[in-house]
Amino acid sequence: MKQPLTSVWTREARPAKSPTLSRAQIVRAAMELLDAEGMDALSMRRLGGKLGAGATSIYWHVANKDELLELVLDEVFGEIPLPDLEVTNWRDAASVFAYGVRQVLFAHPWSTVLIGSMPTLGPNAMRLSAGLMNTFKMAGFEGMALDRASSTLMAYVLGSTTPEITWRTIVDSAGMSAPEMVAAMAETMEQAAGDYPDLLARYKEYENVDQNTASALNFDFGLTCFLDGLQARLKQS
Repeated sequence: MKQPLTSVWTREARPAKSPTLSRAQIVRAAMELLDAEGMDALSMRRLGGKLGAGATSIYWHVANKDELLELVLDEVFGEIPLPDLEVTNWRDAASVFAYGVRQVLFAHPWSTVLIGSMPTLGPNAMRLSAGLMNTFKMAGFEGMALDRASSTLMAYVLGSTTPEITWRTIVDSAGMSAPEMVAAMAETMEQAAGDYPDLLARYKEYENVDQNTASALNFDFGLTCFLDGLQARLKQS
């Protein structure tokens, strides 16, 4: 028999056994570990050591590591700003959301592996979902189109930002700056793209371009095209 979805959000939080340790403290400490060392660094033992508490104290608040990650992910969502829809238009509101998600992902790069793999039933996730739905409702979308517009915007932000995070991780791991990494890859690219001179020429144009600036411009271009496409669909309906 299939088991129903289980989530830390589907059961009541237990009252603290000790006034010295709370769920909020556990989540905050977990985020500090993740921000400092990444997903592989997080274990209940490491977390207990950081908190000066035994694993039993942590398990009083969360049944397992997955529940802890659900709580942490909702904290990440809580950092994403939503604009006041009473004082802005839908395009600006969607842009604020997109840039907010992007900046939070850069601040917590480990969170990209959790989005889509963990239940998102927490209060901050609900706040974002409702806010995004209301944004596209204000634009004029109805029914399933509301969900499609919301999910496509999120897919664009994740699809655009995740490779950037991966690139930054590779650069940091190599102990290089971005320009140094690009220069180090130049010979490899010449070999790989040797049969495609136009492609190689395009790559060479990026050798003297600031990578962060180029990434920001690319993101803005894609977001503008996405919003233009939504606006065009509204005019056709």
